[in-house]
Amino acid sequence: MNTSPQITPMSWLMIAILGVTWGGTFLVIEVALAGGIPPFWLAASRVTFAAAIMGVIWQVMGRPLFAEKPSRGNIRDLVIIGGLSSTVPFSLLAWGQQSVSSGFAGVSMAAVALIILPLAHFTIPGEQMNLRKTIGFVIGFIGVAILIGAQAFTSTGSTFETAGRIACVLAACCYALSSILLRRLPAAHPIGLATVLLLIGAVLAVPIAWAVEGPPPLPSPTVWAVLVFLGVVPTAGANFLRVLVVRSAGPVFMSLVNYQVPVWSVVLGALILGEALPNSLVLAMTLILIGVGLSQYGALQRLFKRSR
Repeated sequence: MNTSPQITPMSWLMIAILGVTWGGTFLVIEVALAGGIPPFWLAASRVTFAAAIMGVIWQVMGRPLFAEKPSRGNIRDLVIIGGLSSTVPFSLLAWGQQSVSSGFAGVSMAAVALIILPLAHFTIPGEQMNLRKTIGFVIGFIGVAILIGAQAFTSTGSTFETAGRIACVLAACCYALSSILLRRLPAAHPIGLATVLLLIGAVLAVPIAWAVEGPPPLPSPTVWAVLVFLGVVPTAGANFLRVLVVRSAGPVFMSLVNYQVPVWSVVLGALILGEALPNSLVLAMTLILIGVGLSQYGALQRLFKRSR
């Protein structure tokens, strides 16, 4: 079992990078879908590219995954986490974004924080809820709710819009559960762990895509570039950072990135796709940041003391 979470300035930098990266992912997914890639093959290609890249890096490093021989329970957990952290949520998000806006897909990721706090309270030592964390969580959630009301629930007119919204929220549930299980694994090499999880995800995703959608399509060069980008940046690179954050700072701290994702998904949508910028964005962003600050006040206080 791992030691208590250690939150450092690098932890804050990593979740900031993850917030921007994942906030822009939904726009890239829409580009791929518009280019003719069906959702399950989009998910499969994304995780397969990422697994190949991380596999090469891990092979070059030549480091073992676990310091000790893993138990059957550890292997079982790896398979479950591999599915919950890539195959299932990637497929759900890609399928859901056929019927909902990228704004909703981004905002739905804030549900990870809602799910992960009570789960961690009962399963992870040192992650118990207290009054300050609860107040911060509620304030941050109000900010997310304002953001949702401003843009995300604008109807797309799709027949499957309700099902698409449910799919996005279920993807958030997958990320929350995988974060909790990830924290409970024994000590492991972070690059090796990220690689193995992606490899498992690819092994699961490809046959599912083939069974649901048939043989893979032949995309245009532009769409190929989009798929490679999805595999390299928000999947391989971000998955490695995610593993580092969860293993070092804990799943509750990692969940803070999901408060950033809705803001960045709306901001980048406005800047890149010309989507309307909600008037309530500044208020929502302020509330989210206040909620984050309150829930992690102790960590912020320690960081300020170290910087003196």
